[in-house]
Amino acid sequence: MQRIQDVEILLIDDNRELLDLLCQTLRGAGYTRLRTAETCAQARQVFAKARPGLMVLDINLPDGDGFSLFRELNGEGEIPVLFLSARDADADRLFGLGLGADDYLTKPFLTQELLLRIQLILRRVWGQRGQRGRTDVLHLAACRVELGDASVQREDGTLLTLTGTERAILQKLADNRGHIVTYDAVCQSVWGQGYYGYENSLNVHIRHLREKVEADPSHPQSLITARGLGYKLITEE
Repeated sequence: MQRIQDVEILLIDDNRELLDLLCQTLRGAGYTRLRTAETCAQARQVFAKARPGLMVLDINLPDGDGFSLFRELNGEGEIPVLFLSARDADADRLFGLGLGADDYLTKPFLTQELLLRIQLILRRVWGQRGQRGRTDVLHLAACRVELGDASVQREDGTLLTLTGTERAILQKLADNRGHIVTYDAVCQSVWGQGYYGYENSLNVHIRHLREKVEADPSHPQSLITARGLGYKLITEE
């Protein structure tokens, strides 16, 4: 893959006018591989034909809810997702991020803001591959991590997939392995300058990461908390 614009994006929303507007905006930015669905049933059909590289998913759909649909589709291979919702309650946002979503945007929103958030997600997931000086393979106490493929090979042979946000967090820690990375530094690296409000969701993503890379997530050996400061990644030679 040469450009993030080559990633296939699945847009799921019951508002046809909004879908058309989003397609127009994304095409204007160079994205050509766009698919749309207005219901959960349509999304399943589209998903079965071709697994997308990113989903933009409305929470309120005519035949179900986006949270449940995400859990269903994500079970077949974790895919970056940006939730759209008319509900701006912190509990809903944190619940969506806690499921492993990469971002959450409340309606109404500026189309350019959505475009920027999509670009940030795709750059985190796809745009950092092959950068010089970056660690691509991590040997941790309980697993081997391929950052380029966002995959985790556990000692028992189990193969897991990192979400885009988990991969970005792990990449930041890997770039500074053996050293403490502050909470603010991790958040800014993952969510950019406007990361305020994402500090709590960072803890959720760290917990999910430990469930994938640690033998005992309650007693981590590789992804260590420096209480009051941040996190430190310990790798093996």
